[in-house]
Amino acid sequence: MEVPGTSAIEVASPVATSSLQQWVKVVDQTRCIGCHACTTACKSENQVPLGVTRTYVKSVDVGYFPQTRRAFQVTRCNQCADPPCVAACPTSAMYQRADGIVDFDKRICIGCKACIAACPYDAIFINPEDHSAEKCNFCAHRIDIGLEPACVVVCPTEAILVGNLADPHSKVAEIVLRHPVAVRRPEKDTQPKLFYQGAHQATLDPIAATRPGGNLYMWSEQGDGVRSGHPGGFSNSSAAAMLSYDIGHRAPWDWRVSLYTWTKSIAAGAYLVALLLVLTGFLDWTSDLFVWGAPLVGIGFLSVTGALLIWDLEHPERFFYLFTRPQWRSWLVRGAIFILGYGAVLAGQLVSGWTESETLRQVAAVPGLPLSLMSAVYTAYLFAQSKARDLWQNPLLPPHMAVQAVLAGSAVLGMVESFTEVEAGRTLHWCLAIASLVHLLFVWGEATLPHGTAHARLAQWEMTNGRYSGWFWPGIVLSIIGLAAPWLGAWVALPALIGLLAYEHAYVQAAQAVPLA
Repeated sequence: MEVPGTSAIEVASPVATSSLQQWVKVVDQTRCIGCHACTTACKSENQVPLGVTRTYVKSVDVGYFPQTRRAFQVTRCNQCADPPCVAACPTSAMYQRADGIVDFDKRICIGCKACIAACPYDAIFINPEDHSAEKCNFCAHRIDIGLEPACVVVCPTEAILVGNLADPHSKVAEIVLRHPVAVRRPEKDTQPKLFYQGAHQATLDPIAATRPGGNLYMWSEQGDGVRSGHPGGFSNSSAAAMLSYDIGHRAPWDWRVSLYTWTKSIAAGAYLVALLLVLTGFLDWTSDLFVWGAPLVGIGFLSVTGALLIWDLEHPERFFYLFTRPQWRSWLVRGAIFILGYGAVLAGQLVSGWTESETLRQVAAVPGLPLSLMSAVYTAYLFAQSKARDLWQNPLLPPHMAVQAVLAGSAVLGMVESFTEVEAGRTLHWCLAIASLVHLLFVWGEATLPHGTAHARLAQWEMTNGRYSGWFWPGIVLSIIGLAAPWLGAWVALPALIGLLAYEHAYVQAAQAVPLA
């Protein structure tokens, strides 16, 4: 049956779960007049509050006067066939329906923002009223009753079409399968199901157009959000193009995530370094540094790490969903399990100290070695799951984080050792110096080797020359001081730790500084 105002072909079998149904959208940018009717209709239909949008129309001015034009792009969720937000969500609050629509369930969202970091299209946001993740969901509630999405209904030029790509007679199939269309960021392998017809490249590529100085746009001005500060009006396009209208974008993970990577390095590194010294004969199984010092430091900083992670959630009261509703592809869930197991090892180590059981100590060391190592490096896999951020797609990040844990653990144990009678100080200082050297070599490679994408190069520039250079270079200088540990002793441990924290902040934030939309 045909629904008024829609095509019977377009809405046939609205709630079908057959694999033959592939809902897609086609946006004909040659028809778009930039009226923003889709934005306002979406806000009204879905009760989207002020300050955030599920869909908006970006505009770019192309050319030199008098040969100029204004190009538009309707920007929203790309309804990927392989959605990275679904893989990253730890509770399945972001999920993919049987008909391919990527939808969300606010009741189980913990507000971790992993989906935002994972989305290469900057399509997800935190609703400021209910503090849950939200995005365009194809107006699934309308689709399910045979209606078209609100944006399709109100578009005055019929620039937006929705339909079943598996139906060869549908309008969208005719356009996608027979005419030139483009998608955004195809290199991310997400298989977007939002197709653009007649779109200018300067609108599809988020860094193709230069950005106005001071973030002053046609109808608005923006504060310190996610923006490129590359010198010389950086443009990734040979066309003369300038972004003239955009909305504000903010990095999903703030200083708490930077601090968490540092506290986690200390927590994992303290026991890891002490255990390695025991296994290599530099410490005894009964050493106070190993029996008491390392596990107490580990538990203390692991507690701080857990508190930071919970504090960063928009719904901290739901943090236990990580364990009661786990989505096992998410590295937030896997990391939580590693941390929980590592905490149990540290508790067992303390029990062995109270009971003076060397056997228990040795038994705890068997899972303790891999769990401390994975607690140190799992964040590299979490960052890699954030497909949106090219700087984090680094295969050397896991070993680098392992080295950072050794650096942090050596520094903290070196300071603890200075207050005890353990004769391992010089060994710890050499560990700190060597770890500092290897850390600096990793950073040198990160900062000097050419990156494979313009997004990664811009993030690297932001880290070394842009907004976060004030953190990066002091971190490098303080890490260099750590090389003098064998000669200056525990005095350099604190500067080395502060240097690692400064570098971590620069690295985490710079990766999120490049615009995605």
